Formats: sequence, structure tokens, C-alpha cells
Amino acid sequence: MSLLITLALMALDAALFAFAARRGARPSDPLRPRLIPWTPVAILAGVVFILLLAHLFALMGLEPQNRLSRF
Repeated sequence: MSLLITLALMALDAALFAFAARRGARPSDPLRPRLIPWTPVAILAGVVFILLLAHLFALMGLEPQNRLSRF
């Protein structure tokens, strides 16, 4: 994925997270049951955002260092 696509997906995912977190925080109405469980949707959007952030860092050349130092 290119940098532009990654940033666009991050923006869409952040908007989905904000929407789902707001809907999940509303008090429940017993007469209108929720058809979508908004809290797991917000958690999933947060995980996808973190994965996209790691991909963005990899695109910028920031790779994790895999060295174990023993003194």
C-alpha cells in the first residue's frame, strides 16, 4: 500500500472509531435494542488503526530493532 492509501485508511478508521465509541457510550434504551454492538466495533477499529500506524512507520523506514543485548 502506498503512503496516500495508508493515510486515507487511517483517517477513515479514526472516524469509524470515534463514531462507534460515541454510539457505544450512549445509554441503552430497552424499547430499542442495539442491532450493532458498538463497543467491539470501536475496539476492532482501534486495533486496525494501530496496525495501520505500524505500517506507516514501516513505509517511513522505521523498522524495529531485533537485537538482544547481553551484558
